[in-house]
Amino acid sequence: MNDILPILLPILAALVVLGALIPVLMKTRRNITSYPGKRDENDPVKPGGGGGTLLEDRPAPPGERVAPDAAAVDLEGLETVEVPDDVAGLETVPVETPLPVAGRLTRLRERLVKSNNIFGKGLLALLSADKIDEDVWDEVEETLLLADLGTEPTLQLVDALRERVKVLGTRSPEQVKALLREELIKLVDPTMDRALRVERHGDKPAVVLVVGVNGVGKTTTVGKLARVLVAEDKDVLLGAADTFRAAAAEQLATWGQRVGVPTVKSDVHGADPASVAYEAVKAGIEQEVDVVMIDTAGRLQNKVGLMDELSKLKRVIEKLAEVDEVLLVLDATTGQNGLNQARVFAEVVNITGIVLTKLDGTAKGGIVVAIQKSLGVPVKLIGLGEGADDLAPFDAESFVDALLN
Repeated sequence: MNDILPILLPILAALVVLGALIPVLMKTRRNITSYPGKRDENDPVKPGGGGGTLLEDRPAPPGERVAPDAAAVDLEGLETVEVPDDVAGLETVPVETPLPVAGRLTRLRERLVKSNNIFGKGLLALLSADKIDEDVWDEVEETLLLADLGTEPTLQLVDALRERVKVLGTRSPEQVKALLREELIKLVDPTMDRALRVERHGDKPAVVLVVGVNGVGKTTTVGKLARVLVAEDKDVLLGAADTFRAAAAEQLATWGQRVGVPTVKSDVHGADPASVAYEAVKAGIEQEVDVVMIDTAGRLQNKVGLMDELSKLKRVIEKLAEVDEVLLVLDATTGQNGLNQARVFAEVVNITGIVLTKLDGTAKGGIVVAIQKSLGVPVKLIGLGEGADDLAPFDAESFVDALLN
């Protein structure tokens, strides 16, 4: 017996360790972590209750991420996502009162009027000249192209201006400004539906998916748009599906805290974005909020796997509720490169609206026309600065008036 005992002891120890590991292994097999039945006042999915815990500032894992299987969405294949039910570690941020939407619009318009844009100065100077010959028209065409208007809209506008200037004969600066305003408004197209679809339907909240490449300001845009909706007395819930950028969830939760909007997120770096989005929409349905907004990772449009991942994320959400808006955020300063991004995203998800950021004095306003002409999708929101309330609904006539000062 004494000879067998040294052999049995290591075996028994191994069995004890294995027994302890079985519950952990079983836990990782679950698909979606369910919310507890009893919620406390700090529950992150309770409207007005604040955001979740902060995501640790850790670097993204090296190497290319592999996209999930986008062929068919199977909820049984989603990863376990632990959504914290407390706000431990979140810095207390006073809840702010966002500016009314009308006030923001006026402020943005004033800022655009003051910018040194080439529409208000270059075009009016050229068209008010004593003699408009072919050289002047060439300069007009070049000016419009430099403003990122695009080739087809530029030729369309120049042809219309040629005809109207010929009919007018004599020209005063007032006449030139009036005809230029009319033709620009036609190009920007005030008939496009720019309303955000953010109304509840039945027992489901409106779902808004925000997409775009790295560095265009998606997370900031989600936060600013939450302020716009809160200013319109809507209950909003945010979903932090950008799980690969260090501190992205923390940034979104802080934006949410500032206006009393809850944030659903995972504290696991690199968690399945589709699972986080699913949990956010599920929480929005349970808590009867008006709008759920999902922030996504900044995907490079030439990374096929990541674009497939985005497609899957959208289809997973649609297992619970309809996706009402897919807003593509573009940096207005990127010009034609922004157009290329827009086309690729349009092939993956059904884009319903454009958000143009950084549309300030350094940007070229013609990109509004170029994007709309290329995609047939309206610009719905514009941002002109870094301030929390520097995002406003896009209005065609106000935009053109600001360009022409």
